[in-house]
Amino acid sequence: MIRKCEEIVVRDSENARGGNGTVHFYDWMKSEDAEGHGRLFSKLVVPSGASIGEHQHDGEFEVFYVIEGNPTVIDNGEAVDLKPGDMHLCPNGSKHSIENRTDKDATVIALIMNDLAEG
Repeated sequence: MIRKCEEIVVRDSENARGGNGTVHFYDWMKSEDAEGHGRLFSKLVVPSGASIGEHQHDGEFEVFYVIEGNPTVIDNGEAVDLKPGDMHLCPNGSKHSIENRTDKDATVIALIMNDLAEG
């Protein structure tokens, strides 16, 4: 399968999970393409001041890989500033959020994968 950049759907999520501003989701793979292994395969662009509010993952886990910028992740209540090349894993049953406290966009690859050990 090939999906050209002009075919990639861009979703603008305003106040995602109770966060601030608008986060741009470049959904480069669709959940149906994953054959039950996951539900989100996206490049996130988090503008200055924007965030995705705290939420819990049940039956799944999420991983962020920072491409550009310096987002802050709240990992089970602990704020951690990330830089390009850093990874954050939110395991099944855990809570997290992401926000951009800087004046430049943050770009993150985000994957939400099903916890296959559960099923």
